Amino acid sequence: MDDYLPLAYLNAWEYCPRRFYFEYVLGEMEINEHIIYGNHLHRNIDQAGTSVEGDLRIHRQQWVWSERLKVKGIIDAVEETDGLLIPVEYKKGKMGKHLNDHYQLCAAALCLEERLGQFIPYGEIFYYGNRRRQQVEFTPLLRQQTETAIQSALAAINNPMPQPIENRKKCQDCSLNRICLPNELKKLKIQISDDR
Repeated sequence: MDDYLPLAYLNAWEYCPRRFYFEYVLGEMEINEHIIYGNHLHRNIDQAGTSVEGDLRIHRQQWVWSERLKVKGIIDAVEETDGLLIPVEYKKGKMGKHLNDHYQLCAAALCLEERLGQFIPYGEIFYYGNRRRQQVEFTPLLRQQTETAIQSALAAINNPMPQPIENRKKCQDCSLNRICLPNELKKLKIQISDDR
């Protein structure tokens, strides 16, 4: 499974292909306050095992993979009640406009479906930033977008590094900003075109 794409890197791909390239292809990582705080919040969730709360059975740190999609990873939790499985991811931030967390969760559900032969209609993401859970319905569109993103990310591994994206807010919030240097590259590109 060495050539299988880890689910967390699918999240990085959807956030920014350049970030994905730095992290997955080049192995670059910058430990900053966002990473440290996220690891701190995850400390209780990262304990593998199963617990029971009434009719709810919670399986933490579940390893999943898909031979068809060539992805693998760990789901933070799978909640089981009345035969229904609900994959759950825990995220540091707040609910956003981007689909990167949705793609990661959907890919995890696709792995579970392949392994168990059971349809999973939705999952949930708990956002620490606003202490809320968001239900994510695994619609046919989201499933297709997730599969397309997986194929695109796997194909990008052998391609040149992508250029910085045109999204100032994403770049500003990115933990790899000081490695990627998107603003500096954009200014350099403008200067080169002006010099011509």
